[in-house]
Amino acid sequence: MTSKPDSAVPADSSEEDVFEQKAVRLAKRERLIAERVDAAGGAYPVTVPVTDTIPALRERYADLEAGAETGVVASVAGRVVFSRNTGKLCFASLQSGDGSRIQAMVSLAVVGEESLARWKELVDLGDHVSVTGEVISSRRGELSIMVSDWTIAAKALLPLPNLYTELSEESRVRSRFLDLIVREQARTSVRARAAVNASLRATFAGHDFIEVETPMLQVQHGGASARPFVTHSNAFDTELYLRIAPELFLKRAVVGGLDRVFEINRNFRNEGADSTHSPEFAMLEAYQAYTDYNGIADLTQELIQNAAAAVNRLLGRPEAGHEVVWADGTVYDLGGEWDRISMYDSLTAASGRAVTPETSVDELAAFAQEAGVDVPARTATHGKYVEELWEHFVKGGLERPTFVMDFPLDTSPLVREHRSIPGVVEKWDLYVRGFELATGYSELVDPVVQRERFVEQAKLADRGDDEAMRIDEEFLRAMEHGLPPMGGMGMGIDRLLMAITGLGIRETILFPLVK
Repeated sequence: MTSKPDSAVPADSSEEDVFEQKAVRLAKRERLIAERVDAAGGAYPVTVPVTDTIPALRERYADLEAGAETGVVASVAGRVVFSRNTGKLCFASLQSGDGSRIQAMVSLAVVGEESLARWKELVDLGDHVSVTGEVISSRRGELSIMVSDWTIAAKALLPLPNLYTELSEESRVRSRFLDLIVREQARTSVRARAAVNASLRATFAGHDFIEVETPMLQVQHGGASARPFVTHSNAFDTELYLRIAPELFLKRAVVGGLDRVFEINRNFRNEGADSTHSPEFAMLEAYQAYTDYNGIADLTQELIQNAAAAVNRLLGRPEAGHEVVWADGTVYDLGGEWDRISMYDSLTAASGRAVTPETSVDELAAFAQEAGVDVPARTATHGKYVEELWEHFVKGGLERPTFVMDFPLDTSPLVREHRSIPGVVEKWDLYVRGFELATGYSELVDPVVQRERFVEQAKLADRGDDEAMRIDEEFLRAMEHGLPPMGGMGMGIDRLLMAITGLGIRETILFPLVK
């Protein structure tokens, strides 16, 4: 075994080097199995001695002075991420799942010649080992276990990457298990996601919401404008769709009397993948009876700000409140009251040309051509032009979190018409970090108008729009039993993590889809 601290295999190791190391480790595995004294031993024992975790010991003995002895015997297990052999004394750093480390000191004087020799011959970087011994502080002040007994917990057959060389983004994504071992940011991202989800649930609980689950396999896709994944059920001998949104089922729940519901689950959209889009993603949707898009905007702001504060507490900076620090060091303030701007008014101000709900498609088409904004002919409606022009002229100038209010009617088939502005619906999109983070509506609850909107969507589908919705008779039947006035919102969990951490979408998803 190599004795230098940087003995982990470099990221650019050849396949031949890895093959040779694996062969050596396989031989050690065979030896461990051959020498085991019972069926529970060998290279992969059923269990090993563990009385304490590494982070618990580090917390308990945080103030232990250099050279001090505790007289306390503990058994801990961890992965060997550093090893140095110096004749009569071997040193190893054992790492727990959260990245905490403790030093194991294997001394000839304590374990004896045979045990020390076995350690040198059998233990490699990447192995899981259990060590038992007195908790001490080394002369250099490093918390350590003076080992009296040890055992292999799991033999690693492949080497670790170099712990001192940054993995490429592609390597991090494709081999997230290695990324979690070697990189603190990867582990922090997982814990931050858990903290965000816990915070979301706590905020909803504080507002008397009920968490429910709705089908991922659906006989008809709906709830959003997106292209679905299609599959086939052998049991029912029918075509099914992976859901693009849980909206239509959550609204059925509200019809049934669950006035405040939310769901955090997976959605699937058969579309492009980029820095803010993934074909499979985590989605939060929530619906509250007897409120509107203003009330649901207030709730959304509270959800996000509470989540930001939860991540700051996790990272040990509770005093930061809603001010987050992104991975590149940028400080971004999610606090205070967020701006609410009109889509039409902001487009008019930014472009210098008056755009209203009455502006004709021909006028918008000419404007788009002048501005170099391309809108495919098959989707070229008033609303599509307005939204594309808005993104061109306004989106890039948004710095603080901003609710963009009041969208064109023809692009929002599930949204209630504005109570005072004809041709507009009560919808907002929330923009943070330059991307859309969430969307919210005053929900359409009139089943007659909803049917008319579905018919218009079906016409778009017939013209070749793969993202258009179809007529959902079961949902319409539910609406006809009475859907109360309500506000609803949807937010990508992955994007929420992006807004709080500054990471790309592939870094916020534990195991993102890759080719």
